[in-house]
Amino acid sequence: MKTFLLRRILFAIPLIVVVTFITKSMLVLAPGSYLDSLYGTPGISQEFIERQKRFHHLDTENVFERYWFWFWPAMRGDFGYSFRYRASVWGLIGERVVNTLMLTGAALIFSWGLAIPLGVLAAVRRNSWADRVCSFISFFGLSIPSVFFSLLMIMLAAKSGMFPVGSMRSAYWDELNAWGRFLDLLWHLALPTVVLGTISLAQYMRQMRSEMIETLSQDFIRTARAKGLSQSRIVWRHAVPNAINPLVTLFGFSLAFLLAGALITEYVFAWPGLGTLVYESLVNKDEPMVMAAVTMLVLMLVAGNLIADLLLALIDPRIRLE
Repeated sequence: MKTFLLRRILFAIPLIVVVTFITKSMLVLAPGSYLDSLYGTPGISQEFIERQKRFHHLDTENVFERYWFWFWPAMRGDFGYSFRYRASVWGLIGERVVNTLMLTGAALIFSWGLAIPLGVLAAVRRNSWADRVCSFISFFGLSIPSVFFSLLMIMLAAKSGMFPVGSMRSAYWDELNAWGRFLDLLWHLALPTVVLGTISLAQYMRQMRSEMIETLSQDFIRTARAKGLSQSRIVWRHAVPNAINPLVTLFGFSLAFLLAGALITEYVFAWPGLGTLVYESLVNKDEPMVMAAVTMLVLMLVAGNLIADLLLALIDPRIRLE
């Protein structure tokens, strides 16, 4: 296991280098910089802007030079200061990444919590009305664009008044106790969680249904039925543990998908997470913030794939022995 973990960590290093280099290249090749927007601002001279460009190495379009001036301090943990927010990059990311993890975690719980029982139900009652309803849910989740679905949910919240629109806490947050704050947070999490988790729910449910149908046709299931075991015991004690392995494998990829979807969902719902921060930084060409945020996203994806491999080894003794 130690060798496996070490190999995965070493594999992550070139991945981070390649992704950050491509990101820096796109930022360099794009016209202009954040400091260009300061020209003509009262109280800021052109000489000051030029000095800042030289200090931050924005006066060259050499991709390798610009990347090296970012990479070497980053290796020591210094990701610089945000141009736009005038604050430490890691301090800003630390405030936002918790909110992003909260949203993606809620979406994972929502999608897994519904996909597994619905997939099992659709497989056990194949071609019944329950299977057709589950197929419709799956088709809906895979077909609807996340931006359009987000706008529909916002319209629902605005028309019904049942859910808040924007932010992650109410105006009276400071007056609530711990339990009231928890409920208020869940209230604000409801709609973005449904939007972000619906697409994953559709994928997991289709995968679980197909795996369960295949597993229920295996010889060991027929042997269990011949022994007189109940249907519920056969399904939940014998079929589900064997059918769930591919879903655990998809966990790492689903985390990548959720993080990518969170960038859009957070912006539409004004959720103060990493996605909103990345979008605002890209619009303003805040290079230190963009580079640090991309690095954090890559680290989170690597961690998600590593957790998926460890979970798979935990539930499948064959993989653990290998």
